[in-house]
This record gives sequence, structure tokens and C-alpha cells, in this order.
Amino acid sequence: MAIAQAMCTSFKKALLDGEMDFSSNTGQSYKIALYTNSANLSAATDAYTTGGEVANGDGYSTGGNALTIVVPAVNGTTAFLSFANTTWNTASFTARGALIYQVGGTTPAVAVLNFGTDKTASGGTFQITFPAVNASNAIIRIA
Repeated sequence: MAIAQAMCTSFKKALLDGEMDFSSNTGQSYKIALYTNSANLSAATDAYTTGGEVANGDGYSTGGNALTIVVPAVNGTTAFLSFANTTWNTASFTARGALIYQVGGTTPAVAVLNFGTDKTASGGTFQITFPAVNASNAIIRIA
């Protein structure tokens, strides 16, 4: 199995179809789920899946954490957005990657993150720190 970091292809189409809303007054919400190295995630991932997800328990709940949107912005010709960092407290698990997805409906996928190596927490904090919110680094950028 493999986790290939990518913006999901179905997400790109959903943006063009007007199905994704990240504005400050959106009623849509987003989550991030964590996955082990047995997951199969890539640009072709079109929805949240439990296949290869970190097991429920030990500080992790199936489906992952809710994300707080950092409002979209523009710099030059690049539009971008990110999310506030998210934390699992008292975590005792290992994750290799993550999937950002929209809550509700068909739980459409937004992006796959590959951590590069397994990341482990043992009775401590497991945190995902999103990159700086600017045109060069934000987690979602359209140039």
C-alpha cells in the first residue's frame, strides 16, 4: 500500500462545480483523519475511507479531528487557504499520513498528506502543524 501526497482530483472538479466552500460564512465543515502505512491514498482518492485508518482508541477517534479553516486569501495571482493546527491529546498510536475531507454527504476528499515516515505518539500529544498561511506555503494553493 502507499500514501501519495496530492490534492485529490475529485476535489479539483468539486471546486469548479461550486461544491466546496471555505469562506468565513460557510456551513460546510472539514475533518482530518489519520492513516497507517497500510492505507492506499492518492490523488485518485475521492472520499473519506476507513481502510488503513488509525484504529479507534488510544486517543484517536475514527473519522479524525474537526478542522478550523483559516480564511482564504490572495497574494499576487495565488489564492490560498489553510487550517489551524490540530492535536490529539493522550495519543498512543502511529500514523503515516492523513486525509482532509468534507463532512457530510459523500464525505468528499480534499487532500492526502504523506508524513514521509511513520510518526508515533506514546501517551503524549500528536499534532499536525499546517504550513504558514501564505502564497508559497499554504496547504491549499491555486496559482
